[in-house]
Amino acid sequence: MPTKDLTSQRKIEHVNIVLQKPVQFTQKTTGFEEMEVEYLTLPEIDAGKIDTRTTFLKHAFSFPFMVSSMTGGHEKTTIINRQIAQACEEVGIGMGLGSTRAAIENKKTMASFDVRKYAPNIFLACNIGVSNLKKYSSKQLQKLVDDLQCDAMIVHSNSAQEIVQHEGTPQFSDCLKEIGRVARELEVPVYVKEVGNGISPTNVKQLDKLPIAAIDVAGAGGTSWTAIESKRGTMDNKELGEKFWNVGIPTVPAVIGAKRYSKKPIIASGGVRSGQDVLKAMVLGASMSAAAIPIILAQDNGGAQKIVSHLEKLQREFRAGMFLAGAKNVSALHGKKYYLFGKTKEWVEQL
Repeated sequence: MPTKDLTSQRKIEHVNIVLQKPVQFTQKTTGFEEMEVEYLTLPEIDAGKIDTRTTFLKHAFSFPFMVSSMTGGHEKTTIINRQIAQACEEVGIGMGLGSTRAAIENKKTMASFDVRKYAPNIFLACNIGVSNLKKYSSKQLQKLVDDLQCDAMIVHSNSAQEIVQHEGTPQFSDCLKEIGRVARELEVPVYVKEVGNGISPTNVKQLDKLPIAAIDVAGAGGTSWTAIESKRGTMDNKELGEKFWNVGIPTVPAVIGAKRYSKKPIIASGGVRSGQDVLKAMVLGASMSAAAIPIILAQDNGGAQKIVSHLEKLQREFRAGMFLAGAKNVSALHGKKYYLFGKTKEWVEQL
């Protein structure tokens, strides 16, 4: 099967596995459940005057949440991305597209990513894998950004997934150099994200020296892409994926480490499942939060309106949490007192 067809087929296999099989971390959690924001019985604010709005990379969001990169590259993913975009437009948040490498390899797949006409006002980000950067010139990547009318380029780093994936490309030499090249040469902001195994303090320090716009830690504890690959690979890759099912740095320690060792804006993702998780991420100093799997599950269960309902629920929970923390706006959450317990506290003590 030609490479372009393999890529397209892999995309729909990923979607089907996520919808049909258990692929969450089994031995590691995000750490949000071991974090408590100080509760104020006297918050000194009126709930009706709370402002959940924020900005990220100069774009307005109704609250600090965006839909993480998920899918595209197969005709069956067209409706998924379209309905996600429509929901994001209605709620007033942003989204990242799935790996747009497929659109470079096979122009016929471009339609699966072409959502701007359904969401003219949202923050929209293209997406390319770090192990693929050497293949493409900045001119090619900029054309992709222009064709899809994107506001940013995500470079996703997924070493664990690539080493497990039976047709993976675990070729990461000079990856920091390539990230720097793309960040300098593209006409839109470029930021780096993991896919669900977290970014270590060592890598955060390296990324902080590059001209990137933000870091998305995508911590461990939510969906495991090594688990997903174990469900679709050969027997050898299945066993390898199962061995590394739970590898990575949990989300809460990853966010704390990123804030400690970088001045870049931080996106907290990886197992974000509630408005309380969004709140806790903001208290830790993140500028944005994100999630993917709950969104695609909502889409599968009821299309754009089901996604809207889920997003509005997150926003309501976030607003309630702001009230109980005594924060009248998002910036007021940064620096609020919080407590850590158990393994999460142990992780943070060793960062």
